[in-house]
Amino acid sequence: MEDNGISVISNPTVAVRLTSTLSEFESNRRFNRGITIAEFKCKLEMVVGVPSSCMELQLFSTQDKFLLKLEDSDALLGSYPVDDDCRIHVIDRSGGPNEFSDLSKVEKFELPEDAYEKRNDSARSFMKKKKLGRFNEEGQAKQEELKAAAEEKEKAACANITTGSRCQVKVVGQPTKVGTVMYVGTADFKPGSWVGVKYDEPLGKHDGSVNGKRYFECEPKYGAFVKPTSVTVGDFPEEDYLDEM
Repeated sequence: MEDNGISVISNPTVAVRLTSTLSEFESNRRFNRGITIAEFKCKLEMVVGVPSSCMELQLFSTQDKFLLKLEDSDALLGSYPVDDDCRIHVIDRSGGPNEFSDLSKVEKFELPEDAYEKRNDSARSFMKKKKLGRFNEEGQAKQEELKAAAEEKEKAACANITTGSRCQVKVVGQPTKVGTVMYVGTADFKPGSWVGVKYDEPLGKHDGSVNGKRYFECEPKYGAFVKPTSVTVGDFPEEDYLDEM
């Protein structure tokens, strides 16, 4: 809601993605918008391992576009345009590159392939004896069979879904959602078949584009991609939420 140019955010917490210069991994955390940036840094210290006094915080949009730096230690986290699924990147300014995480500076020892193959105390030898992973031919074949069956099931489900159809989406662990089918087919972001849906409410993740590629048009937070087996096409009329009290 906006009043005289001032944005009022009703949700007291925000869920963000966290990355840092000390790790290649991304984590997800929820924080109170009412804490200061100084307090926020103290909480991040336990997550990313960077001393709070040496942090530089950069805010990126949900589409990973750089927005600004969180520089005012006394400002509230909620005073910045931090929305759910935004990314906050933590830069370690404690001094110089981290020599312990720069593997290019570590002298490596490589055992020749034939010598490693002959060892009886290696991980490969253990996996062969126990028939684990790629050495379990029966298990691998079963996995491939299950994967092929799942792909066929998805293709069959896609055959009954057409763009423009009204639909209901049921994903395990999430509330049931209603919307309109906007896209059916494969996508670049992940293998398999996908259905792009424009929800009736802002319960999605994007505006119809993923990783810079647009698949369909809709308002931000109204679009999502789901597996075709989660979609039921039918007579699901769009409700007039403005008339509800």
